[in-house]
Amino acid sequence: MPKIIITIPAYNEEKTISNIISDIHKALKEEFNYKIIVVDDGSKDNTVNVAKDAGATVFSSPINYGLAETFRREMKKALELNADIIVHIDADGQYLASEIPKLVIPIIEKKADLVLGSRFKGKIESMPLLKRAGNKAFSKVISNITKLKISDGQTGFRAFTKEVAQNINIISNHTYTQEQILKGARQKYRILEVPVYFAKRSGKSRLIKNPFEYAIRAWINIIRIYRDYEPLRFFGRIGMFLLLVTFIIGIYFVYLHFTEGIQGHLGLFLSTILLFFSGLQIIIFGLLADMNKK
Repeated sequence: MPKIIITIPAYNEEKTISNIISDIHKALKEEFNYKIIVVDDGSKDNTVNVAKDAGATVFSSPINYGLAETFRREMKKALELNADIIVHIDADGQYLASEIPKLVIPIIEKKADLVLGSRFKGKIESMPLLKRAGNKAFSKVISNITKLKISDGQTGFRAFTKEVAQNINIISNHTYTQEQILKGARQKYRILEVPVYFAKRSGKSRLIKNPFEYAIRAWINIIRIYRDYEPLRFFGRIGMFLLLVTFIIGIYFVYLHFTEGIQGHLGLFLSTILLFFSGLQIIIFGLLADMNKK
């Protein structure tokens, strides 16, 4: 059997971490060769001791680095432990450990390299409307870029081969869940979605403290994704918009020429020239970025 490393990022999850670890043992102990590691992100409660007592190997950070850096540490530690397959599951209990085999088996059977647990293909017990809308928007963007039908690009429940972990370098601090999918698709890894259950969270979410702030951050991240992975489309549209404005002003100057004359519009004329060359330069930048994207 391949060696499976279950990685659990945790930050102040003393109330749920023991149950997650216990449920993983119940789901896997009879059939799979596995090890559970918890990457603690500077918890201030008793998460570390609770996880150790439950039987997990714990790697602790001195301070809170955030989700993306913790995910990178998970990959590093799992590879150091000679993982063949890595499973990432959250510590808050919203994903069911009993469904880990659903993610792992397609990889064992050589049907997929990256398996995503899709909440939207399964059953969602509870999800705030704003978060639901944000997740669907992200998934739409991911689908447009990869040309794959991705229903849940934000899912924190996924399994993948060691080759995916080794060859996909996560550099983003904001969109690491989507980055793995985007780069995986670009490197021709087989990506599969399976339906999973998503339970109601006990307590408040740390991701949506301020709905307005969450919405702004979500749109900024969507813009970042297009900028980094579809630079020609992103910069090309900006450049074409500026050229369109230039064209409209140009028509206005033609109108002035045949009516009252263009004298006294030097500022607008210079601005039009600036807009034209700015638009052209942005399009060229998009072309160069598209040629060099990896």
